[in-house]
Amino acid sequence: MHAQRQEGPRGSDAGQPLSRVPRRRTRAVKAGKLMIGGGFPLSVQTMWKEPLSRESLPRIREGVLALSRQGCDIIRFAVPDLEIADLLGELSRMSPLPVVADIHFDYRIALRCMDHPVAKIRINPGTIGEEWKVRDVVAKAKDTGTSIRVGINAGSLPRELENETDVPGAMVRAAEMELNLLERLDFSQAVFSLKSSDVHSTISANMLFSEKYDYPLHIGVTEAGPMAQGIVRNTIGVSTLIGQGIGDTIRVSLSTAPLQEILTGVEILRTLQQRTGGTSIISCPTCGRTTFDVKVFLEQVSDIIHNDGKSLVVAFMGCPVNGPGEARHADLGITGAGRMAVIFKKGQIIRRIPYEDAAAAFKEEYNRACQEE
Repeated sequence: MHAQRQEGPRGSDAGQPLSRVPRRRTRAVKAGKLMIGGGFPLSVQTMWKEPLSRESLPRIREGVLALSRQGCDIIRFAVPDLEIADLLGELSRMSPLPVVADIHFDYRIALRCMDHPVAKIRINPGTIGEEWKVRDVVAKAKDTGTSIRVGINAGSLPRELENETDVPGAMVRAAEMELNLLERLDFSQAVFSLKSSDVHSTISANMLFSEKYDYPLHIGVTEAGPMAQGIVRNTIGVSTLIGQGIGDTIRVSLSTAPLQEILTGVEILRTLQQRTGGTSIISCPTCGRTTFDVKVFLEQVSDIIHNDGKSLVVAFMGCPVNGPGEARHADLGITGAGRMAVIFKKGQIIRRIPYEDAAAAFKEEYNRACQEE
């Protein structure tokens, strides 16, 4: 029998998310030190976008650490063979974040990954092969406490479903095939994802699945495209689902660096009042009055801006017209004023410095504001 869904308690209107719909209650699934579902906070994840190699491990570890400072909670790596499985195992011992192994076709790769402290494996039992192979993977996952994500993509449905015209319904049926197999094997520590490059199919499939089952859902729009298109499609898809109380972890798929996926995901959750803390950036679009190059300055100081704790609002403005006045609510801000840069706190000017000294001065004030917060 599938566990019946339980609705979470309704709170007061004060401080409610924009949707005012409580998150649907799902079972809790453990992925390393991270809890997914069960009422735990929504997490943000990404996938590393280059192959693993022994030479790259130290650099990748530093990259993962940087992502964790920006709000990443869990990170996934493609594992195409047994050699990479062992490299991922080494990385999982060094990583500040729980590591997920993304595996297709060869069940032996999944078994090898679980010889290491990998937090979760992403598989599609239908691509692993015969049921005995899935049974071996599940048995080891039980022994090691490794959770499993079952990933259903509209573009790679089982053969018997690939010509269905009802794509959301076919995605749910594909998920049910895998869910039934896992439940026959008495395995419950699973997270499901139902994704399409079509926003409406993604929303519909997740809503259908969520009405029937209490497994945690990993949500996002797959193959969403480059920055502009991908951010729009993921924002609509993810925010619509969260607005219905659906979703336990998110990944914003973009054809760009993992950092942009994390920054976008964190901002979606923050805007929906599903995450607090971290630095919220406001900046003007600039115009013909601009005396301060906001874009260049943001690039100069981006290495210190982080989302892993302190709650700060930081403003980057192009001229005095929209400087301390329009951004008076900001904890810290900077703008141009003739040949000088002006740093302000809560609308009050605290420093005037030459442009060439602005980045160093701003970093100093930002670090001080983080310590004071």
